[in-house]
Amino acid sequence: MGEMDGQTIQVLNASMIHDAENGYIGKVEFKLAEGKTAYEVALFSKKGKEWMYSLNFTAESGTEEEIVAIEQQLEEDDDLFDFLVDTALSRMEQDPSGGVEGE
Repeated sequence: MGEMDGQTIQVLNASMIHDAENGYIGKVEFKLAEGKTAYEVALFSKKGKEWMYSLNFTAESGTEEEIVAIEQQLEEDDDLFDFLVDTALSRMEQDPSGGVEGE
C-alpha cells in the first residue's frame, strides 16, 4: 500500500493495457484514506520505462490547492509514483491466449 504525507493511499480502481503501436496506457483512481476527494492519474509509456502522467479529479472536484499538493508529491516522491505505476501494471489486461494484449 502506498503512502502520501503519512496518509495511506486507498486504490479505488486501476487498469493498464499495452499494444505495440501505442505502448502502455493505464490509470489509477485513488484517494487518501482520510480524504473525501478522489483522484485519477492517467499513465502513458511507449516502452514501459519512462512514464508520463496526467492528474485529475475523478467525480467531484476538490480545491486547486489539493490537486497541486498531490501533483507536487507525485513529482517529489519516486516511491509513491512507482507504487501507482506498479498498481496499474499489476492489473494489465491479458488477451485470451494468455499473452499481454498486442504482443
